[in-house]
Amino acid sequence: MSSADNNGLRDLPGGVLAPRGFRAAGVSAGIKIAQGQLDVGLLVSDRPASLAGVFTTNAVRAASVEYDKQVLRRGAARAIVVNSGNANACTGSQGHRDTVAMAAAVAAALALPSSEVLVASTGIIGESMPMDKVETGIAKASASLGDTPEHDEHFARAILTTDTRIKRAAVEFELAGTTVRIGGAAKGSGMIAPNMATMLAFLTTDAAVPPKLLQTALRRAADVSFNRITVDSHSSTNDTALLLAGGAAGNRELAADSPDLAVFFGALERVCRSLAGQIIADGEGATRVVEVHVKGAASKDDALRAARAIADSPLVKTAVNGGDPNWGRIVSAAGYSGARLDPARMELLINALPACRKGQRTNTPKAKLAQEMAKTHLTFTVDLGVGDECETVWTCDLSREYIAINADYHT
Repeated sequence: MSSADNNGLRDLPGGVLAPRGFRAAGVSAGIKIAQGQLDVGLLVSDRPASLAGVFTTNAVRAASVEYDKQVLRRGAARAIVVNSGNANACTGSQGHRDTVAMAAAVAAALALPSSEVLVASTGIIGESMPMDKVETGIAKASASLGDTPEHDEHFARAILTTDTRIKRAAVEFELAGTTVRIGGAAKGSGMIAPNMATMLAFLTTDAAVPPKLLQTALRRAADVSFNRITVDSHSSTNDTALLLAGGAAGNRELAADSPDLAVFFGALERVCRSLAGQIIADGEGATRVVEVHVKGAASKDDALRAARAIADSPLVKTAVNGGDPNWGRIVSAAGYSGARLDPARMELLINALPACRKGQRTNTPKAKLAQEMAKTHLTFTVDLGVGDECETVWTCDLSREYIAINADYHT
């Protein structure tokens, strides 16, 4: 365990099972093409838990997203079942029936009301769910629930698709003298775009937090993490982030006027930022991670608009992949973003080196800029020259491997 930072947050190993009062499982049901891969995950709170959720803004949504929005209205849940390998999106009324059946299978196995079970799916769009395999997987997962590090890892692995590694984060901190924890697991590698990023994220906490405050906390955390990353600017049909607060830590339930609320918000934001960063680092075919920081904007909306234009530009992303210090692509992307700017006052730093000043190239040798561009972590700092607002977006490069992965994904 690491020592506490200045905010009193201590990083912990593991993910969804770092908080107390939860069990999980991940099993192989044969849904994925590759045999033996884990593809059904189950996460259960040992007690009734407050619920929060945020979802894709895509008008084409998976059956699980529509179903979970209904469960969210209750503000409470006990279990989440996840399958990978099949998105159950664009599957019509049968897709909805299959989602309901998944919840019912979990409810029957765990003696819970099906209204307390959430469902998430990820994988190929437009294919019918192989319900015989899914229901077999749910039965296996229900029978193998546990709270060990192995169970934590198996759950995190069962939710993956084209990811190359699991993504987990957890922190421990104090609320009014009570030690509480927040943990999470996520998947995401391609089809990643802001609002929300194409991903699934499952978060747990043993803090006692009422649903309304929990929802506020998750929306705020998602806005500065999952909604600030982009791999390929393609928003998915299944994006879902769910947060369960079981209350096993025994803290006094947080209230809107509690001075500890900001501490909880900060801890949740840290976990979400970590998961978002891990998604970007594992972008399909990615070799470099880029932080795009835009400052000197007239408004936060303008700063975000410019940052996203830069982060989503195929020309910028391919230059990053090739280590090419073609700074004109970066400033021109800001220029077409629609953000207000002053070309004569624009500046650009590649890491700490000035590449553009007052809208023109600097004397920094191209060789030095190329050395910076060859690093695995880059920061582009763009000053629009018209104000004091700033925003940050994270992205990755666009590689030949990305094309190969997505050219062959369906077949």
